[in-house]
Amino acid sequence: MLFDTNVVIVGAGPGGVTTSLYLSRYKIPHIIIDKADFPRDKICGDGLSGKVVGVLQDLNPDWIDEMQQDKSRFLDSWGVRFVAPNGQAVDLPFRINKEKPKRAPGFIAKRYEFDQFLFSKLHRGFASVFTGMRLTDAVQADDGMILKLQVGKDTFEGKAKIVVAADGDHSIIAKKFAGKHLQPDAYYAGLRAYYSGVLERHPQNFIELHFLKECLPGYFWIFPLPGDEVNVGLGILSKDVKKRGLHIKNIFESIIQFNPDIHERFKFAKLVQPVRGWRLPLAKEKHALSGDHFLLVGDAGSLVDPFTGEGIGNAMVSGQIAAQIINRAMEAENFSAAFLKQYDTSVYDSLWSELSLSQTLHRLVRHRHLFNFVVNRINSNKRLQETFSTMFNNLDNRAMLRSPMFYLRMLLNI
Repeated sequence: MLFDTNVVIVGAGPGGVTTSLYLSRYKIPHIIIDKADFPRDKICGDGLSGKVVGVLQDLNPDWIDEMQQDKSRFLDSWGVRFVAPNGQAVDLPFRINKEKPKRAPGFIAKRYEFDQFLFSKLHRGFASVFTGMRLTDAVQADDGMILKLQVGKDTFEGKAKIVVAADGDHSIIAKKFAGKHLQPDAYYAGLRAYYSGVLERHPQNFIELHFLKECLPGYFWIFPLPGDEVNVGLGILSKDVKKRGLHIKNIFESIIQFNPDIHERFKFAKLVQPVRGWRLPLAKEKHALSGDHFLLVGDAGSLVDPFTGEGIGNAMVSGQIAAQIINRAMEAENFSAAFLKQYDTSVYDSLWSELSLSQTLHRLVRHRHLFNFVVNRINSNKRLQETFSTMFNNLDNRAMLRSPMFYLRMLLNI
């Protein structure tokens, strides 16, 4: 047997590394494995939200300063631009309590860069790191979990009292022991490409979400990156792709070639990296996040925001909580499903209010005439602009979007 240990983390992306960093803070030795060798690419929108910054701030404020100073890899981002189906755009600076932050509340960075940045922060005094190691199967035992591992053509076994599955949507642990089988309406089918030479980048590096009629309730995005590159992508519900027989790559290319609000910005653009696809597991309902000897972190637990598509921040928050629960389990010497259930409770207590509101927004976006109306009203009313600018950090403001009275007041301009 390759190892017999207390804790194994499967996956060294943001969720897995965050779990590791907090375990190291608790002085808990552990093993972290990943099928890839670092640095490696990961298909993503590349946005690092205030939630990501908050976790990093808690881990080590100096890391934020390091990111801020490294302009070649990390780009400050100060807000978001929403573009309604009718082409009307509204710029919403990120605000907290209507105050402008002293430094950028978010960043944009290629996952190749951000994941390597986090990976480099692993505490090798507590974290034993194995890259190029793939989990191929797992078997539950009375006192832990036996892991089947592969490195090249060689196979091994390892054993752990608790396994943190942070290995994404295709997690073996999630499918085999948590019964993860999501329906098509719980996935985004996504495409991402990198371009250079795209015109009209926002001077404050706002991320752009274009809610075009051909992809509602999904969207086409343009995220600026350091240098001259941008991350360009498209997300459409897998259910719609299947039901309507959509060819998502054709839609992506058609938007760039023919959409009147997009085409002119790409007339000098060059494709830097080819278009690549993946799927995002949306948090549309509460799923089991734990069981005997295991916890699910990030995409393995289907924690992607249904409206914004954010997964990195939620993965890191769940990783932070996972380490807290593991610390308690170690102290109690209890790794049972009943004891670890507190992980599910803590994660959903932390994230579900936001996720459920995002589900409401996700449904509202299907009504493009309502969306057009809201954007038009925001553009004509400074008070509404301030309200919506705080929406990303203030759940009370976001919750207003559920109320019919809110739209009545907008209609009456009161």
